[in-house]
Amino acid sequence: MGVRPPQQDDDEAPEAVAFGIAALDDHLERAGVTFPMTAEELTAALGDPTVPYDAKGNEMRLSEACDRLSRERFDTRQEFLNAVHPIFEAKRERANNSVIGQLRALLPF
Repeated sequence: MGVRPPQQDDDEAPEAVAFGIAALDDHLERAGVTFPMTAEELTAALGDPTVPYDAKGNEMRLSEACDRLSRERFDTRQEFLNAVHPIFEAKRERANNSVIGQLRALLPF
């Protein structure tokens, strides 16, 4: 997923802020990993990065997401991203439903 950051008063085109599986896919692309691979191998190959799971910049470690997976081995990149997507979504929803998340939604900054 990705969201455009707030508009500035300059003429530069804003870049999208990647989070969730889009941010994770960026890590996979940079690392040049090839599948099949286990979740443990992926975590080691990527260096256990923190991955933003929402546009506000909240993050979780890849190892934490992989610990919540119901399977260990993935034959394709898409298979891995599809498996981890619900984990990032659940984390994002919990953060938005918290009292702090609700207060942040009310504030203009």
